[in-house]
Amino acid sequence: MTIKEAENQIIEEFGYFDDWMDKYNYIIELGKELPMIDTKYKTPSYLIQGCQSQVWLHADYKDGKVYFTADSDAIITKGIANLLVRVLSGQTPQEIIDAPMDYIDKIGLKEHLSPTRSNGLVSMIKQMKMYALAFQAKA
Repeated sequence: MTIKEAENQIIEEFGYFDDWMDKYNYIIELGKELPMIDTKYKTPSYLIQGCQSQVWLHADYKDGKVYFTADSDAIITKGIANLLVRVLSGQTPQEIIDAPMDYIDKIGLKEHLSPTRSNGLVSMIKQMKMYALAFQAKA
């Protein structure tokens, strides 16, 4: 699935909900579905700086594509991480670097997050793009 296809799927899913409380509940459900990160990556070196809650992010590079796993101690943050992993995992470094991530605005996520959670979201995206840059530089 391309980044655009994954983004459109998420936009469609969020379109089923009229109320932001329902959207928050959906984000919580997504947090419960986030594939677990290996516990060996739940260390300070994998923590994302700038997040209100603890967020661990790990990336693997296989066959020219980047695969992310993540976890958080906050369920809403786990759901947000899931939204990012679903879109960016399994893509090439260049596709990740070029991804506009505008689906976040289209579903209204940023405007419904607290400033600290919004900063955390930006930090997660930045870290995912940094991993992609690093893998691209190595390749």
